[in-house]
Amino acid sequence: MEHTTSDGRILVMTAVEGEREAVLRGLKGDTRFVVELAGVGAPSAAASTALALATGDYRLVISAGIGGGFVEVAALESVVVADAIIAADLGAETAEGFSSVDELGFGSSRIAVNAATTQRFVQVLRDAGQTVVAGPILTVSTATGTAVTAERLAKRIPGAAAEAMEGYGVAVAANRFELPMMEIRTISNAVGPRDRAAWRIKEALQALEAAFSTLTEVI
Repeated sequence: MEHTTSDGRILVMTAVEGEREAVLRGLKGDTRFVVELAGVGAPSAAASTALALATGDYRLVISAGIGGGFVEVAALESVVVADAIIAADLGAETAEGFSSVDELGFGSSRIAVNAATTQRFVQVLRDAGQTVVAGPILTVSTATGTAVTAERLAKRIPGAAAEAMEGYGVAVAANRFELPMMEIRTISNAVGPRDRAAWRIKEALQALEAAFSTLTEVI
């Protein structure tokens, strides 16, 4: 089913209300966008996105929110725009280590994004003075909590920039409706040991608001 008409709206899915409110502040009432709650985790995100897409006419889907950053790639409070959306823990544990669904022959753990819009958005963010990185955003079912796991993910997925829990689910639904996809995350914490005292959730939400204010100039 094809919904890629130029006059369709843009669906933005956030996990929680605080992210949704930040996105709405950034959009400043732009009626081209519809911002809905995905819930936490890829299964909830896939179901919520599919339901929204089935009841509206959209031309682009965006998964958005705050997330963890791989410290060597994405600093706290920076913006990460996905150049690929990867289900990082979708696969099987083997004696040799983790095998992705791709390696097992059961499908793909990687979903492509709308490259042209992503590239334009990254450039406009840079021109606006925001710190931005384009790189893979990983979707996980269990947020990383140790340095060992963070290092293992970074090694297995070169250039991994950020980690969150919904992007792949949103992207699966968008793919079923043959719609282009983007994922935008602002970094509230480092991927690894969970040092809540160092998290910058308020600042990441402010960065998310600023990013969506800029996005309205691109789309």
